[in-house]
Amino acid sequence: MHGEFKVPGGKLVVVDFDVVDGRIADFRLAGDFFLEPDDALASINAAVNGLPADTEAPALAKAVRDALPEGALLLGFAPESVATTIRRALQKATAFTDYEWQVIQGPAVDPVLQMALDQVLSEEVGEGRRKPTLRIWEWEKPAVVIGSFQSVKNEVDLDNAKKYGFDIVRRISGGGAMFMEAGSVITYSIYAPSELVQGMSFADSYAFLDEWVIVALKSLGIEATYVPLNDITSPTGKIGGAAQKRLGSGAVLHHVTMSYDMDGDKMVEVLRIGREKMSDKGTKSANKRVDPLRSQTGLPRAEIIEKMVGTFKGLYGLTPSEITPEEYAKAEQLVTEKFGTEEWLYRVP
Repeated sequence: MHGEFKVPGGKLVVVDFDVVDGRIADFRLAGDFFLEPDDALASINAAVNGLPADTEAPALAKAVRDALPEGALLLGFAPESVATTIRRALQKATAFTDYEWQVIQGPAVDPVLQMALDQVLSEEVGEGRRKPTLRIWEWEKPAVVIGSFQSVKNEVDLDNAKKYGFDIVRRISGGGAMFMEAGSVITYSIYAPSELVQGMSFADSYAFLDEWVIVALKSLGIEATYVPLNDITSPTGKIGGAAQKRLGSGAVLHHVTMSYDMDGDKMVEVLRIGREKMSDKGTKSANKRVDPLRSQTGLPRAEIIEKMVGTFKGLYGLTPSEITPEEYAKAEQLVTEKFGTEEWLYRVP
């Protein structure tokens, strides 16, 4: 068995071992992390050897932690990182570089069609008809995108949404409401086989799937970090949030919306929850624009997207792709049958 796990914001952890009679044997930990004292490595190896191969991650992490000598120093990884890597090896997890990635940029489509495309493209990847894909969204009209389990009336001021021309749509992933206007946000989705996140907790997989964008933001001079469970932030405030859905078709959908230059006043009129959480959106005053990406980089939105796509390509490779007529047809059918219906939108009134 061989497993690798790049700790978000940390180092690479690598494990190699055999499974003999249902137990871990000949376990070897390696990586570019830092560990003191030197003989702590042998202690970790000895602690894992002999454990049942079906040991869950918390118990694996405890075995590693208990084996560490007093005062041991771990930099760039933790006992939980070793446990995650072991579980990924046992479940035959894959890495970003195992795939031929494609990228779709645009076009702008109706918000409800965006929701349907997320499901369709995820299913196409899960069923092997599409290669793993990064999609950069564009918006043709304003929208509030609420999470799968949110209440419409609790999240949205319907009168103000109508006043400003905002559509209200519901996505298939959980999480909070997203305030969308053309040119004000950067939204992307990752459609990947579920093997990419095998052996990871949801918390680990969020940061793992977004590490490339942290690298991109740092290259633009933003001190970006990931705050569990699903926030991308910097010292000046929150930049964006992620949501995720693992589909039965064998795919994981992971999508993120980051603020480029949003109208804070309008946001708190349209989003009810925004009136209480403005400080969490990057500003303490509703009389300011929520513009972390614009103010921290001074760059046009298109240049930031170009840097993001270039970073992903440099790390994992990318080839251009487009949404096919068949995928559009499936999405349109889902709009009719699901995403465009009152039953779906008001599944939580």
